[in-house]
Amino acid sequence: MNWIGFKTIFMKEVGRSKDVLVQAFLSPVITTLLYFLVFGSAIGGNIKPIHGVPYDHFIVPGLIMMALLMNSLMAASSGIYFPRFIGTMSDLLTSPLSYLEIVMGFALSAAARALAIGITIFVISWIITGITVAHVVFTLIFGLLTALTFALLGLVLGIWAKDFEQLSMVPTLLLTPLTFLGGIFYSANMLPPMWQNVTKANPVFYMIDGLRWGFFGVSDTDPIISLVITGAVLTLSILILRRMFQTGYRLKS
Repeated sequence: MNWIGFKTIFMKEVGRSKDVLVQAFLSPVITTLLYFLVFGSAIGGNIKPIHGVPYDHFIVPGLIMMALLMNSLMAASSGIYFPRFIGTMSDLLTSPLSYLEIVMGFALSAAARALAIGITIFVISWIITGITVAHVVFTLIFGLLTALTFALLGLVLGIWAKDFEQLSMVPTLLLTPLTFLGGIFYSANMLPPMWQNVTKANPVFYMIDGLRWGFFGVSDTDPIISLVITGAVLTLSILILRRMFQTGYRLKS
């Protein structure tokens, strides 16, 4: 393992986030808190508890998961796209770094940025509502696992995208609808049977539901199923990235 090379990529990406602190950190935190204030504080008082959990508490894991998914994906995709855009990707590929060291450098820095945003949102939610976490270890591991999974998917996106329009297409047209329809603001059990089946075909639903179990010990599905599906997406992302680096797909051109 080339730790120096790995650390160099990791710290370069952390530094890139610091250079655009408002865009990378404050903007997603403020946007998520606005959702919380409108749906949790303003509207939540008129909604009955779900699974015995007050509504302003119920939506917190979903909002945190939304921040984790969006920010890990976007940080990783932009991180690997820009070396391709400015033509320095070939320098990285000819350096004494393996595929694994390059991928982990970009992916872990993106996951760290997303986790910092998620923890900040939790702390502010705790100050406002007094929300607590029932299963701390599970919540931390599951949050890290999902952030890393979407960071890897972000690398796939950053390598696949030909231009900035394609780079923003997946978060806007695919991930945002999947996230909002994945149960951030409601339980799948509140839906008619047909829409319950549609919701449960959405992998993001299991990620939100798994984190909700970590917070409250209650969920729509077994948390083991959430772990298995998240692990399956993680494995698929690794296999796609490995193939991309082996073939040089859009990396050497």
